[in-house]
Amino acid sequence: MNASSDLLLRRLAALPPEALPGMRRGLEKESLRAAPDGALALTPHPAALGSPLTHPHITTDFSESQPELVTGTHGSVQACLDELRQIHQVVYAEMAALGDEMLWASSMPCKLPPDEMIPLGYYGTSNVGRAKSVYRMGLGHRYGRRMQTISGIHYNWSLPGAGSEQYFGLIRNFRRHAFLLLYLFGASPVVCGTFVQGRQHALQPLGSRAIYLPHATSLRMGRLGYQSDAQSTLAVSYNGLEGYAASLQDALTRPWPAYEAIGIQAPSGDYNQLAVTLLQIENEFYGTIRPKRVIEPGERPLHALRARGVEYVEVRLMDLNPFLPVGIDEQTMRFLDVFLLHCLLSDSPPDSPAEIEALKRNQHLVAERGREPGLKLACGGMEVALTDWAAQVLGELPALARALDEALGGDGHQAAVQAAQQALHNPALLPSARVLAALPGYGDSYVAFMLDRSQQIRSLMLAQPPGAALRQRFAEMAVQSRAQQHAIEVSDTLSFEQYRREYTSPARLSPQA
Repeated sequence: MNASSDLLLRRLAALPPEALPGMRRGLEKESLRAAPDGALALTPHPAALGSPLTHPHITTDFSESQPELVTGTHGSVQACLDELRQIHQVVYAEMAALGDEMLWASSMPCKLPPDEMIPLGYYGTSNVGRAKSVYRMGLGHRYGRRMQTISGIHYNWSLPGAGSEQYFGLIRNFRRHAFLLLYLFGASPVVCGTFVQGRQHALQPLGSRAIYLPHATSLRMGRLGYQSDAQSTLAVSYNGLEGYAASLQDALTRPWPAYEAIGIQAPSGDYNQLAVTLLQIENEFYGTIRPKRVIEPGERPLHALRARGVEYVEVRLMDLNPFLPVGIDEQTMRFLDVFLLHCLLSDSPPDSPAEIEALKRNQHLVAERGREPGLKLACGGMEVALTDWAAQVLGELPALARALDEALGGDGHQAAVQAAQQALHNPALLPSARVLAALPGYGDSYVAFMLDRSQQIRSLMLAQPPGAALRQRFAEMAVQSRAQQHAIEVSDTLSFEQYRREYTSPARLSPQA
């Protein structure tokens, strides 16, 4: 055992005995509804699935055509995955009752219509529902609607006894080592040409039916994905809650000239965006990982963090794996558990503006060139080979994986680390490489391949329909969610403009509010 592993195990032993058994995780999975020809479905969110505003497990992300499926929190990886699969079964059953739409299997979108035809999520007529739609309108004005149709899977994770300081230490290490997750699990090396129409890009044609980068792992997490010139001016520090909150406060209250030019309202009176500040609300800040806290109704997320501290972290860089029925599997989740525990227990020196810039460059390099032989990344002011750095991190994980298996049973965490080590030495096993290897069988067409994967998953789900009790439970949730939406709508007393001004007020960001 090396010295690093020995130190990690000593710190692991110092955790309270309930820590590992008390580890919790949850999933949030976005995807697009696609028509049988591989084009974006422009139909409304299925009414039988309930209200996206209030349903606890089925909502929409940016677009009306973009369901987001949300599990509860679970002490078991398998239980979490089982719940996500059950939600999929319900969604597919209700979609099948309406026609032959499917959930798109890839993080990068299906065939997209012109930008203005991509429908925004609709959440009813209440102030909070209208605010959600106006926020999305603002995202469309700021970044374009196509960028917002990129989908991913978020992994929410917590450990008993960890406080804000420990979680921020975890986050700093996660950002340093996020390249490893992009390399191992990136699954978006190719896109449909409709995604980049009218945009400058450095992608290469793959035949006549797709565009790609030959060594890319996750174009979703590269410069083509969630990026913006405005947000590139942010150098948010993760050295502690106070500094992080101050950085966000600045972005949420500082007017940005390009957004001031857009204005809050159009001459017609329709709303363009919620605010003219660099960020409209906290969720607009893009990042590979976020500190999170469950919020009270109407509470701002930053207020909740300041008032009660970090409760869990949200991992945001995972692509949908098109080879898996629900986009992620048990082995991937177990690897994430080991990886996050490693980030929590390892030394985590403060970050600096120079390191923040270097990590951003590393992210783009791995997203766009991660499988390139000999690729070097910035590490501690030096350049190191990605494979050497990855091998070092992976070499510190087996001892933690063994401890997790001893605490939770089985050998799944050790198997997950072993699979990652094999993939490091055999890049053909990586999802990004497997996607590119499959394309020649589809005439090098991204859409044809992902359509086939999406149809296969649809058939699989429809062959395993939800049981009567499960379907009834979700039918009741749908009815209840619609009733809750109606109750919110009839209880509004403020005009929308009053609501918007109050919600975006700087005072709402402070725990003294």
